[in-house]
Amino acid sequence: MEQNDRYYPAKGRVILHLDMNAFYCSVHEAEDPHQYAGQPTAVAGSVELRKGIIVTCSYAARSKGVRTGMTVKQAMRLCPELMLIRPDFELYRQYSRGFMTIANQYTPLVEATSIDECYLDITGSKQFGSPLDIAQEIQRRIRTEWSLPCSIGVAPNKLLAKMASDMHKPNGLTILRIRDVPSLLWDKPCDTLFGIGRKTAEKLRKLNIMTIGQLAATEETLLVRQFGVYGHWMKAAAHGLDDSPVKEGRERNKSIGHTTTLPADLTKREDAHRVLLNLADQTGRRLRRQQMMAKVVQVTIRRPDMSTIQRSATLDVPTETADIFYREACRLFDANWMEPEPVRLLGVTLQQLSRKVDTAVQLDLFNYEEQPRKEALTRAMDALRDKFGESAVLTAGMLGDDPSALIRNKRIRGTSLQTDEHMIYSDE
Repeated sequence: MEQNDRYYPAKGRVILHLDMNAFYCSVHEAEDPHQYAGQPTAVAGSVELRKGIIVTCSYAARSKGVRTGMTVKQAMRLCPELMLIRPDFELYRQYSRGFMTIANQYTPLVEATSIDECYLDITGSKQFGSPLDIAQEIQRRIRTEWSLPCSIGVAPNKLLAKMASDMHKPNGLTILRIRDVPSLLWDKPCDTLFGIGRKTAEKLRKLNIMTIGQLAATEETLLVRQFGVYGHWMKAAAHGLDDSPVKEGRERNKSIGHTTTLPADLTKREDAHRVLLNLADQTGRRLRRQQMMAKVVQVTIRRPDMSTIQRSATLDVPTETADIFYREACRLFDANWMEPEPVRLLGVTLQQLSRKVDTAVQLDLFNYEEQPRKEALTRAMDALRDKFGESAVLTAGMLGDDPSALIRNKRIRGTSLQTDEHMIYSDE
């Protein structure tokens, strides 16, 4: 961190990458500091002591060896005092909107890449001070107004800003220039370069390219021959070059999905249908919140041995109606499952999305008079949930044979495997 550097390049861009630290756990700590501050905590898709997965964990938990992706059992063995927290996506979205609102006060060019990180192009924001001034002020405001820690990278492009924000966590503030790349990055393994994954790094190792510096020195023709157009990008990235723009707003989701790891394996059809009803309801609600419609419904079924089936169906016309999503989800499930085969996880994903205002909707010839009434009812239910919470409205199908039990437990909360709405779980 270079506190005294006023860094404003004579020409070119200035990009910030804002990355919230251990976001989900930090949100719970902000909500209840008396209980969670400084404690080893973890958000888990299923807090029951079975095969639930650690979604993220606090830095206190990481110091005990707990890591994202571990099972709850593994984490508890490493850290018996670990405090497990059930996910609360509505709460996370509230805090995400909070820090994004702060970011948008310094530039209109803010690109959210997930619920807990974004890029800011502050090239035209000199009225707020130097890039370091702006980064420090954003970091301070997020801490004081939302009680959240974050790390910020300052760089001439998105690639280096992302790399810089990862260098010092938590609460880091790092400047990374192109001229710094050889001394700071070239001795690092190739898979530490943002955009190069494990499989690509393995292929590079087979070519005797172990470090970012070796990648930078490799003939571009060899990289293109081995990796196609991706080879051009790798050569440039190894030198710290990246001309991708910060896109104002957020790219529209290609799909919206919700899954839930079940507290106990399901073996009865009616129980699975009840979960699918809940999932269809939640995905439909998220779809409507984004003013979108969907034409494809996909179901995910995972067995206890972790083998997974995914099947999809294309609807005749796009819709936003949860009843239709539920009907198709049940049909797909029934066609690909035999009772009493145990089910560990279920998911519903909506695909082929389109904006509602741009979508031609075909009314049913026999039920078209009912459509306005159904839409009004759906809007009223959504409004109630917006005001009083997700459990304010439950259908009879969600209650099952023991309504009091489901009311006590509220709704089955899912663990999204995508981002929010297709939330990509970040380890930081």
